[in-house]
Amino acid sequence: MDAAYDSSATPLGFTCANCEQNCCISHFQHHTYVEWAYFLHGLEQAAPELVARITENAHENVEAMQAALARGERPRVMCPVNVDGLCTIYKHRLMICRLHGVAHVLQRPDGRFVHYPGCPRFDALAAREPMAPGSNVRGPVIDRTPLYRELAAIEQTFLGAKAGKLPKVDCTLAEMIVQGKPF
Repeated sequence: MDAAYDSSATPLGFTCANCEQNCCISHFQHHTYVEWAYFLHGLEQAAPELVARITENAHENVEAMQAALARGERPRVMCPVNVDGLCTIYKHRLMICRLHGVAHVLQRPDGRFVHYPGCPRFDALAAREPMAPGSNVRGPVIDRTPLYRELAAIEQTFLGAKAGKLPKVDCTLAEMIVQGKPF
């Protein structure tokens, strides 16, 4: 996963350092139990003071998110694990956090490919690059399809007999923290 990201980011000199459009304020829902458990495992390893701060941030985040949604707005609330502009659970971040920003394609179950240009900073860096083959996206593009398939297989193994019997996950990181362990 990191190699795929680097194959797209490195040729353009793309980094997230000092980005004014921090993706950590984007409203991301996450959808796997295995990532939920992995993320909370990382949180459990943090210093107790940091866990308390993150937990407080998570509760505030959920309240702000619910208020924005009630107003019909897309929430823009800083991720509760982002402290002073840095992810405090970096080694245990979820796949979308690891891959966000770079241009990518995704093959849908019907076989069609959907193309995504990346974040505004990436898109600006890629503006002079050629279009990716068969795409309307410029610059080095990663195919997330095999990564999602691998994640789905890991999820099935993780859930075992529970697979298909649990409710679907549709939570932000803040909601995962507030709810605690998935099962």
